[in-house]
Amino acid sequence: MSHIIVDLTHALSWARAPAACLNFNCMLILLPVCRNLLSFLRGSIQCCSRTAARQLDRNITFHKLVAYMIAFHTAVHIIAHLFNFERFMDAQLEANTSSLTHVLSVIGNKENESFLNPIRSNGTTIVMFTTVAGLTGVVITLALILIITSSMEVIRRSYFEVFWFTHHLFIVFFIGLVLHGIGRIVRGQTFANLKLHKPLTCHSRYEEWGRITECPEPEFAGNPPMTWKWVVGPMVLYLCERIVRFYRSQQKVVITKVVMHPSKTLELQMKKKGFKMEVGQYIFMQCPSISQLEWHPFTLTSAPEEGHFSVHIRIVGDWTQALYSACGGDKTEGQEAWELPRMAVDGPFGTASEDVFRYEVVMLVGAGIGVTPFASILKSVWYKHVQQNTNVFTKKIYFYWLCPETEAFEWFADLLQSLERQMTEKNMSDFLSYNIYLTRWKDTEAAHFRVHHEAENDPITGLKQKTLYGKPNWDSEFNTIATSHPGCKVGVFLCGPPLLAKALEKQCLTQSQAGAEFIFNKENF
Repeated sequence: MSHIIVDLTHALSWARAPAACLNFNCMLILLPVCRNLLSFLRGSIQCCSRTAARQLDRNITFHKLVAYMIAFHTAVHIIAHLFNFERFMDAQLEANTSSLTHVLSVIGNKENESFLNPIRSNGTTIVMFTTVAGLTGVVITLALILIITSSMEVIRRSYFEVFWFTHHLFIVFFIGLVLHGIGRIVRGQTFANLKLHKPLTCHSRYEEWGRITECPEPEFAGNPPMTWKWVVGPMVLYLCERIVRFYRSQQKVVITKVVMHPSKTLELQMKKKGFKMEVGQYIFMQCPSISQLEWHPFTLTSAPEEGHFSVHIRIVGDWTQALYSACGGDKTEGQEAWELPRMAVDGPFGTASEDVFRYEVVMLVGAGIGVTPFASILKSVWYKHVQQNTNVFTKKIYFYWLCPETEAFEWFADLLQSLERQMTEKNMSDFLSYNIYLTRWKDTEAAHFRVHHEAENDPITGLKQKTLYGKPNWDSEFNTIATSHPGCKVGVFLCGPPLLAKALEKQCLTQSQAGAEFIFNKENF
């Protein structure tokens, strides 16, 4: 290999090292999105290590980090090869025909002679688009650029379909990646020839190559492709994952009830044979009449004790708006059951919220529609206490809900009102402490709130607990809980934005040093 190093200097190392890192990262990139595999692993290791199980809940974060590394190593690999091509070209066109680099480059001009320099013409651009390595390199780079740019949060939230379809270019990316090394454009001296033509002895005697016994003409061959060995396993696992998803999507799902909430939130209650869930889990849903390819994640808002499973869907995009219309949301009259769209469901899948009943004290923090996982938890807690389930370890729940607009309170306030009334009847008022915060409001709304502030029930939610305005003072809240439950493990569960997650995680680390032990968990799907 030393002859090619003479030809390319350090640029070869700068290309090959990122290529090895790319192989490793491309092996990892598919594993975090194998939902059924992760669900199986989570259930298997749950009994052994809750800490390890919590790491699996960060699968999307890990997926993003691996993607960033793929992008970085791809950029380094491309830049290094641009220098390589430049040096290959200079060696081929060099005027000094007696230099070692030129001598190495012209080897292969004779018939049936192996070559080292892959550029056999005068055009670098031609090599890029005519060799297997060059063509596949361009294709997979373009695919990677489209995948990464369409994965930006602004695109995912506003144009989810663009993100969804473009992300499936990963198929093109992996096919191109496997084929990229077939052309064997990086070449070196064969092992058999190294025994006859020793580079350390012969590199300074290149003018005598082939004319003396100890330095015969060197023979070269391309390095065999290795990428397929790294990615074939994950590709097979992902293929099995898609087969399982397809099988599940063919199972019949019956919509038993459709509820149109005033805040333009659609509630679907469904049944499916063999469907079993735990609190806080989520499903992926597809509506074939809207799109045959799009699957969207939704948190289950029903409790395991109920005879159905339900989701609450906020109408914010094209797909949700189409589902809203298909379910009759924009019609004044009701729809017959046979008129409702056919749904496909994949799941349920586990989340951090499954661990909620493992803690004696629990903090639930939801922001906006992020309150949906906690609907399932609060319902299930109530059912367990009504059924006098002695296995309920949780003794106290602190619930915080942050909302930017009054309309968002409407659908969830009904559940809280029911819980508040029933817990009062059962003398369990101390079990659930909840605080609802309105983070934004209009002047006209503020005037209305002031007028009705003295009413027995809150003017926004109808609850006895009054709505608070602004954002919580987390220092004060954590201090109060730590003082009330010294020495306890407090599970903190969040479904909300990254900034709120950072603030709560920081509080957990700080407060755990002076009182109760706070353990942070965040929904990441």
